[in-house]
Amino acid sequence: MTVLVASDLDRTLIYSSAALALTMPDARAPRLLCVEVHESKPLSYLTETAAGLLAELGDAAVFVPTTTRTRKQYERINLPGPAPRYAICANGGHLLVDGVTDADWHARVTARLADECAPLAEVREHLRTTADPAWLRKLRVAEDLFVYLVVERELLPGEWVKELAVWAENRGWTVSVQGRKLYAVPKPLTKSAALREVVRRTGATLSLAAGDSLLDADLLLAADRGWRPGHGELADAGWGAPTVSALPERGVLAGERILREFLRATREGDALR
Repeated sequence: MTVLVASDLDRTLIYSSAALALTMPDARAPRLLCVEVHESKPLSYLTETAAGLLAELGDAAVFVPTTTRTRKQYERINLPGPAPRYAICANGGHLLVDGVTDADWHARVTARLADECAPLAEVREHLRTTADPAWLRKLRVAEDLFVYLVVERELLPGEWVKELAVWAENRGWTVSVQGRKLYAVPKPLTKSAALREVVRRTGATLSLAAGDSLLDADLLLAADRGWRPGHGELADAGWGAPTVSALPERGVLAGERILREFLRATREGDALR
């Protein structure tokens, strides 16, 4: 049996210092391993225990990092364990094979976006003209596929987000808020489509997934089994599905729990062979 594990990264397996949620006494805090450095500063972490679990998982299953990050942002991450053969970047817009974009897959994705969604330029311009400089810090186009804003979250008006979501829905786009970032993403640009492609290529007979945001919902539903942490958009919305387990853990300890669940399910699958 080939087991495929597709996991979101940020706030699912790896955590910024602001997202660690270390609520225990300092003396009981887990030891952390830095897995991302940006501009000579440590940026993302997992626990040392999680690092060991991830290395085990890489030997036991086909581990596929699955992220909304651009390829350049993904390449900053140095995960423990074997280098993944496959990685999904840009929310499914790029499928990396041994670190190189699969050009055929990318062409299929971009053709579908052109057929089914309003143009990227229209969405970018709408965001540029309606976002308030009082809370907008950056506006970025990612891989010529989608747009995201970096915002002051406490100043971001909820009504503006709701109005944007309706506007985007009518144009074939979706909106997701994750921490200090607001994403506007074409609906056909999904992690689940890329997951199905990797399942096809590997012949995997069991697929597992984890994620914390609304952009991960389709990934979780596409897998045979899924897990979500006790934080994030999905938890805040009370989102669930019959094949998805809602975990109580929050922050970096949720990442550790998710990896334990991946390993347990992988071993159970192997036992059925």
